[in-house]
Amino acid sequence: MFKNYLKTALRNFTRNKAFSFINIFGLAIGLTCFVLITVFVYDELSYDRYAADANNIYRVNLNVTGNGDVAVYPNVDFAVGEGMRNAFPEIKSFARMAPAKDFVKYDDKQFKEDKLAFADSNFLQLFSIPLTEGSDKEALVQPNSVVISKAFAKKYFGNADALGKSIVIGLHDAVYKVTGVFDKMPSNSHFHFDALISISTWHVTNPTWSNLGMFTYLLLNKNADPKKLEAKFQQLVAKYIVPEVQRDMGISLAEAQKSVNTFVFTLQPVTDIHLYSHTKYELEPNGDIQYVYIFSALALFILLLACVNFTNLSIARSVKRAKEVGIRKVMGSGKMQLIKQFLSESVLMSFCAMLLAAGFIILLLPYFNQLSGKQITVSSFFNYKAIAFMLILVLLVGVVAGVYPSFFLSSFNPVKVLKGSASAGKQKNILRSGLIVFQFFVSTALIIATIIVYQQLNYMQNKKLGYDKEQVLFLPDGRLMGNNQDAFRQQVLQDGRVVAASISRYVPGSDMMDGTQVHPVNENGNGAEIHMNIYHVDYDYLKTLGMQMKQGRFFSKAFSTDSQVVVINEAAVNELGWNKIDPVGKTIVRSGQKAFKVIGVIKDFNYTSAKQKIAPLMMMLGNNYGGLIIKIKTNDIPGFLNDLKTKWNAFNPQGPLSYTFLDDNFAALYASELRTQQIFSAFAVIAIIIAGLGLFGLSAFVIEQRTKEIGIRKVLGASVQNVWLLVSKEFLTLVIIAFIIAVPVAYWAMHQWLQGYAYRIDIGAGIFIIAGFSTVLIAVITISFQSIKAAIANPVKSLRTE
Repeated sequence: MFKNYLKTALRNFTRNKAFSFINIFGLAIGLTCFVLITVFVYDELSYDRYAADANNIYRVNLNVTGNGDVAVYPNVDFAVGEGMRNAFPEIKSFARMAPAKDFVKYDDKQFKEDKLAFADSNFLQLFSIPLTEGSDKEALVQPNSVVISKAFAKKYFGNADALGKSIVIGLHDAVYKVTGVFDKMPSNSHFHFDALISISTWHVTNPTWSNLGMFTYLLLNKNADPKKLEAKFQQLVAKYIVPEVQRDMGISLAEAQKSVNTFVFTLQPVTDIHLYSHTKYELEPNGDIQYVYIFSALALFILLLACVNFTNLSIARSVKRAKEVGIRKVMGSGKMQLIKQFLSESVLMSFCAMLLAAGFIILLLPYFNQLSGKQITVSSFFNYKAIAFMLILVLLVGVVAGVYPSFFLSSFNPVKVLKGSASAGKQKNILRSGLIVFQFFVSTALIIATIIVYQQLNYMQNKKLGYDKEQVLFLPDGRLMGNNQDAFRQQVLQDGRVVAASISRYVPGSDMMDGTQVHPVNENGNGAEIHMNIYHVDYDYLKTLGMQMKQGRFFSKAFSTDSQVVVINEAAVNELGWNKIDPVGKTIVRSGQKAFKVIGVIKDFNYTSAKQKIAPLMMMLGNNYGGLIIKIKTNDIPGFLNDLKTKWNAFNPQGPLSYTFLDDNFAALYASELRTQQIFSAFAVIAIIIAGLGLFGLSAFVIEQRTKEIGIRKVLGASVQNVWLLVSKEFLTLVIIAFIIAVPVAYWAMHQWLQGYAYRIDIGAGIFIIAGFSTVLIAVITISFQSIKAAIANPVKSLRTE
């Protein structure tokens, strides 16, 4: 029986090549998208689940209320982990980790490593990271111990055994012994380091509670309730943080106790970090659960579009297969046998589409990895789980796409069919119209979303930032010059291509900044405490980055007391409550009871992403060594860089020249938005292709059924335009209905998406006009190919074929 089904299906495929191609190609595109996105979603959902006790590991976050908002920090102070473990029996153990960047040297090899971290001795055990060499229990116990990856070992030691060797880390010739080697950090982890250094190297004797810097993880007992445990943390705030606030701010105990509810420790499941944590201080850029939902829905819609094509075209072809159904029924075939026959054809077509999709996946995988930031290999699709999933998907798609046509075709009355009086009926037309509306609803909504994402990205990239980012170099390793940093700056300034140069390691677009709590000193007492970010700068910082003052002045060598004053931004003025008075000359007090006079207000500039509201910032003179910012003006950037390297080497620094351009750093801030725009664009194009294929095939069948009518109309004097309108108006009406439905849905969805940006575009009517025009134009072009071909055909031939 199955063999007969197969023969019949293959015969129908070869007899209707255009129909088969449209369906197989459309289904292949839909399956390709669905499989790739499914792999992406599976990978996103698997993050940090590799540890043996992953479900009981929590990261300690700190929520600080201030500036009318709650700032969430994913790291806490050194004493927090141990203090919590000692205070609460629900906590089984803890581990801390602090990321670092520094130069590493072995013999004549020296490189700057960005993926270093100091970690507790049990860090490897907590996260189930096995060592290929050394003991995971002992490797990080002793000070000046380091555990490295195989790639790190290969980089410095070649094929030699790394265990027991010593490397130098930092500029002060600190020697560390290699006590362990691991393969690599799991790819689905929220952190990736090449080397872990024992935290006992620091020899901390008086740990504190109220600062930041340590990523702290707790392993809870299996029966522990994290919410109940969180509620107990306020005891520790009152016991440890309040006295530190009193001491640092120089206020009374009663005043300090008001900050009890300002600091709140929370627990975040480690398995939630990648998709649900989006603080400014994450170890790496995280994913977003919203995008997982969005891309999952888009992949499903694309697959449904392909299934809709199959259903629509199968219904349209029903009249051509009506006699076949009638003859089979007369010969004794039952309804269930016919359903099985048609479902077999559908599943076989789905299987052929999956084979084609497999080729598409192999071809597109490198581009998909580049777009998604993943490292998925072809081998990932050749394990038993993946193969089983794809076979189930083939069956499911075949059944979903073919179930209605199968029941519809098998329900024909054989007597009416063989008499030639079979009619598909009004119900078929309603369903067909509904499916066309669905296809173009999805396509139109995707076009609208793509335009809005593009405009938001363009807005952020071209927004006035408040500083000049063009042809500005940042040298992050100025500290390698030691005491010669200013001399090197003076040497650089002698180059006519250099406009200005400033010594500072704080540049817009970087996460490098300090922070503190401050309060204003007003005439009637101290004002409310706020959080203030800090930039340490020199006298030429303003000129180098092209920033502007709003009030007062910037730091100047003419004033010897400028090391005791600050410049603040407009956001700080507002948060300090000085927006209705002149802030110049006012005083603020920061942690450590240090008072500073405000000498000027700098105009707000976006020193973080335009996604975030500009936060209060103060600039201080001095303590700025470590980086060099150079503003240049030249058409020969490669030539300038070669000359800069020569000047750098002339000072015999402890490491090679490294640099970045500020506009490149700025562009990196919006990599996520660029990726989203590219994905939406790809989905929109795919949806349009599938919908266009379906409309092309459907219009071809409709015209074929109306060949005689078109011939008669032409004989009676109908023009090409009349015939085109006759065929097109039904489809164009459905496209317009789809557009009307898509507009409010897309507006609502994209309005919600834009709420995640502090600075965003307004959704104007022009976006919908462009999307509507594009959709109608695509539909017109698709339909016109078939309708004009029918309109210019010889009516005599059309009537003769009937």
